[in-house]
Amino acid sequence: MQTIEKKLIRTHWCTDISKAETGNTVTVAGWVSTIRDLGGVIFIELRDRSGLFQLVADPQKNSEIHKVFSTLKNEFVISATGVVSERPEDTFNPNLSTGEIEIFPASVEILNKSKLPPFLIEDDAEISEDLRMKYRYLDMRRPKILDKMILRHKITLATRNYLNENGFLEIETPVLVKATPEGARDYLVPSRNYPGKWYALPQSPQLFKQILMVGGIERYYQVARCFRDEDLRSDRQPEFTQIDIEMSFVTQDEILAMTEGLVENIFKVKGIEINTPFPCLTYKEAMEMYGSDKPDIRFELHLINVSDIFAKSNFAAFSSEIQKGGEVRALKIPGIAEYSRKEMDDIRNLAISYGAKGLAWITYMPDGTHKSPLNKYLSEDELTNIKERSGATPGDVVFFVCDKPKIVFDVLGRLRLHFGNKLNLIDRTSHKLLWIVDFPMFDWNEDENRFEPMHHPFTSPNSSDFEYLDSEPLKARALAHDLVYNGVEIGGGSIRIHSKQLQNKILNLLGFSDEEAKEKFGFLMEALEYGAPPHGGIALGHDRIVAMLAGVSSIREVIAFPKNSQARCLMSDAPTEVSEDQLQELKIKQVIAKKD
Repeated sequence: MQTIEKKLIRTHWCTDISKAETGNTVTVAGWVSTIRDLGGVIFIELRDRSGLFQLVADPQKNSEIHKVFSTLKNEFVISATGVVSERPEDTFNPNLSTGEIEIFPASVEILNKSKLPPFLIEDDAEISEDLRMKYRYLDMRRPKILDKMILRHKITLATRNYLNENGFLEIETPVLVKATPEGARDYLVPSRNYPGKWYALPQSPQLFKQILMVGGIERYYQVARCFRDEDLRSDRQPEFTQIDIEMSFVTQDEILAMTEGLVENIFKVKGIEINTPFPCLTYKEAMEMYGSDKPDIRFELHLINVSDIFAKSNFAAFSSEIQKGGEVRALKIPGIAEYSRKEMDDIRNLAISYGAKGLAWITYMPDGTHKSPLNKYLSEDELTNIKERSGATPGDVVFFVCDKPKIVFDVLGRLRLHFGNKLNLIDRTSHKLLWIVDFPMFDWNEDENRFEPMHHPFTSPNSSDFEYLDSEPLKARALAHDLVYNGVEIGGGSIRIHSKQLQNKILNLLGFSDEEAKEKFGFLMEALEYGAPPHGGIALGHDRIVAMLAGVSSIREVIAFPKNSQARCLMSDAPTEVSEDQLQELKIKQVIAKKD
């Protein structure tokens, strides 16, 4: 019998070879990263996923290998076999883990050639994002992009390991689901077998994970793909990944503790130690202190309630608004008393762009005096009270916004972040996590004159607030929890409703008739009648967490094949038109409406 000789393309990753391998024969494979011809001797830096390794061809030692080297170009794919040798000491490269060794190959095989790439495969190359996305497979070869893919993998692995060790089962939920209103537009998928009917791609696995709890799974997780047809930002994509978790027979505190353990393990992947338990603020506290339900607590600028001071003042623009239910809150900014008139006008215009009707301020001059258009409307006692309550000192400016509470919080919260960044008040080296709890169950949509869920319709109200559901729904608090990291929401969840009667009541409050509730959520409502246990969970934004730990502002940087800001894949050119035959098979007639 004739035996077939097996030839290895690779025996070692590039950076697996160390000085201990000196004298051993190895085979490496990868892409030609750089080529240097120094007086006839050719040096090749070979790149694989692990890093770089130097190959050398000397025409005096092996003319055939030298001939092959002379034909190589950047990004050719090659395999090389040779004996590992130490480099001459004066040629050591301390920047590489393999910088003290090299190979003079005895054989080289060109596995594939490459066209001239449209950009340099280097970390410091300046490349437009569109060009990078069009040639994403080349972009990935750059170490700083590859490192982000590796980080994502390690975080996913740490997630699975932690949840597996804590008794969770990884279960996949359907991708072709029923269209249900969850706050964003669905991506719809036509059904060939049921003409005129459509599937939707899931915005989240919410209903299915609750039904898994009814099914007795008790602890579920999934690294879940989700889809939302919404306008894009740097932290949004039409398809994204979340770490989805659900647990039965748990309290809210138990969900928070389990999540903290998971996040602690995720951060360890980057060598970051965080302290648990995380601090916790109620929604009311967060809004009143920071003007945001996702506050950045890496710097201490707090909003100050001065409504009582202005309520009886002669400043009618504020006092009349307070009588109508408005508020006046202040924000003290240190060290900007010397700002020019133009700079102050720019800040006022910024506040107006955030939704304020205007912006008032008092400037506390370095010489101990103060100046403000408000002086003629406020008494000395009122001015003294403002100074004492704000803690203003010479050099500070105190800004005031008066309006409905929601607008006041939003404007001053955004101004707070503006100055935190502009004045370098934020400690960029710190990692601050906190929980926000006790959200309102409902928000009021003035345009549509109806209640909306602050989170989603399946969130349980706090049992102590059940009475408000019949009388003052806006006072009812939800058993919801958001996790905030350095001013960015990275996760949200709640205790769920596990009673059909209560779920129906909440849906009715949100404007669903019994018939509409049955049509949209009938399968969940029926499941709740078969011994649904108390349950709750959380979903963490996987892409967002990886991006923040990688130190990048856009989640596109940590997704292998992201869409651009217009929701297009520049590499594959999706979305594209489909043939008329495909549309006919689906019983679809396409009508393209003209844009206004």
